[in-house]
Order: sequence, then C-alpha cells, then structure tokens
Amino acid sequence: MKWKVYNRKGFPINNNVALSYIFRVGGPKPPLGWLCIRAGTDGEGAAIGVGTSHCLMDGIGTAQFLNSFADLASGRREPDDFQPKPVWDRHLLDPTQLSLHTRNLEFNLISDISGIFSTFDSETMSPTSVVFDKTRLTKLKKLASSTCQHSELPFSFTSFEVLTAHVWRSWARSLDFPSEQILRMLFSVNIRNRLKPSLPEGYYGNGFVLTCAQANVKDLSDKDLGHAASLIRNAKDNVGDEYVRSLIQAISKSRLTTDSVGLLMVSQWSRFGLEKVDFGMGKPVHVGPICRDRYCLFLPVYEQSDSVMVTVAVPNSAVAKYEFLLSSPCSTSCCHY
Repeated sequence: MKWKVYNRKGFPINNNVALSYIFRVGGPKPPLGWLCIRAGTDGEGAAIGVGTSHCLMDGIGTAQFLNSFADLASGRREPDDFQPKPVWDRHLLDPTQLSLHTRNLEFNLISDISGIFSTFDSETMSPTSVVFDKTRLTKLKKLASSTCQHSELPFSFTSFEVLTAHVWRSWARSLDFPSEQILRMLFSVNIRNRLKPSLPEGYYGNGFVLTCAQANVKDLSDKDLGHAASLIRNAKDNVGDEYVRSLIQAISKSRLTTDSVGLLMVSQWSRFGLEKVDFGMGKPVHVGPICRDRYCLFLPVYEQSDSVMVTVAVPNSAVAKYEFLLSSPCSTSCCHY
C-alpha cells in the first residue's frame, strides 16, 4: 500500500518515508485491526493509517480507542485515568424471542431500468469535496423547514438530515437518471440510545445499523428539499429497539446484503472525535478514508468544528454539474438544468 503525507491545505507532500510502525490485533487473517504510522524526515508531517473490522468496533469505538492510545503514547494519561471504561458486552444486542421481522427497504431488489449504473464500472470516477460551514448549514435547514409540508413534519431538521437530503438530490440530478428510476439513500444510525435499555457508556463495539430512504428520480428532482429531508427523518425515526433486534436476527439467519442498484450511502465521520487524536504531533489536518463512488462521507474540517466536508466520487461526465448543484444555493430548490 502506498502512503501519502498531506499538508494543512490537503495537498500531498513528496518526502522520504523515515519511520513506519505496524501494530496488528492477533487472530484471523486479515487481522481484526491494524495501525500504521509513517513520518517524514523533512518535518512536514506524518500519516497514520488505521484499519478495524466493523464487527469489532464502529467509528465511535475507533475514536475512543485512538484517543486513549494517543494519550498513553504521549504520556498525557495513565490507564487508570480513562473514563468511561471501555465496554464490549456484545450480548446486549442479541435479539429477543419476541423479535419480529421488519420490512427493510435496503434488501429489496430494484430494477436498473436504463442500465445507467454500468457507468460506475465503465467510466473514470473523480473525487469531489465541498465544505459546508455553519452559515450554509443553517440556510439549508431554514429552506428545508420552509418547503416541508406541515402534514409531513411540522418541526425543524437536523444538519445531518438536510445535508444528506441535499447531497442525495444533487447526486440524483447530476447523473441524468430516468425519471422513474428508484433511488435509495442508505445511511448509518447510532443505536446506543435507541435500544431498551440503552447501551452502557463506554460501549466501543459496533453500535450502528443501516437504514434506508427511497424515492424515484422525478420526486427527488421536482419536489423541494423539505420532502427529501422528511424521507431521511422518517427513515431515522423507524430505527428503534424492535427494528435493531429484528435486523440483527434477519442478517444472522440469512446473510442479507443490500442491493447496489440506485444506491448512495452516507456515513457521518464529523462527530466521532477522530479529529482530536494527537500522538504528540498535533491534531490531524485531515481525517478520512479514500474517496469512493456511491460512498459519501461527512468529514471533520481542520480548525472548523461547526463545518462538514462532503466527499464522494462521481463519474467524470457528471462532476461539474454535481459540484454546481451541491454548491449553488439555487440547487436546493426546484431548478432544472
């Protein structure tokens, strides 16, 4: 694997690699987790690569581990100082005998009515990144609330709900899908406080499940931001104790997988605490994995705690339109191109 070091502006630095450490968690191959640190000789910075199995821990658990490890490595804290104590207790997620199977949209098959999704395999994908600061997020929330029908949701939306809806609409409209094509927005939901009882403080295992919003291209394009945000909110609200335990039960029995047709996935990394990890070299100027198609990430922004960086790879032919729709205030309303 080739590693690159980035400066504070996000540009790669060409330097000689001087130091490399790899720590592996024992057990099966590939390992359940690993940590690789590579530091440059010219003082420009260092790159830290981390890999974990999502079955072992989620983003919150990974941030908890890395912050603790960094504090130990730098001598800022001792093992007895850590609060809360890490908790595994995976059995708390076991389905009960009363669990009922719920209908999950993400497992239903969708027809690719135009064959357009072959574009993702045949065309070169380009990474994109757009930053939304607090002002832009507030404008999105106000617009979504003002365009939402009161019969749908008579209250304000969260930043995640409106930004996810905005990305979904911009992505759908930039790729010129047929109007009747069904699209899905798949995103993860933290279940720590959605279970009964809640998971204990310090739980570091996988405490996220996926849920799904669904709409056709015509509705996403013609209806306002408030409609798409309502779909996201409703999908989130469906995730409760019964939903989670039924989902775990269904997956463990039949190994269900999501259908990739019409799928865009969003994962929010901006609130995990990964941006706080400090091994003695300062806080990271960038946190995130490699930019991929149909896997959109909300990443933290260096020294801007209220901002979010949206990254996803899209086909070359759609980059200009996607970035315009995502960045332009006009793109949040029913403008057509």
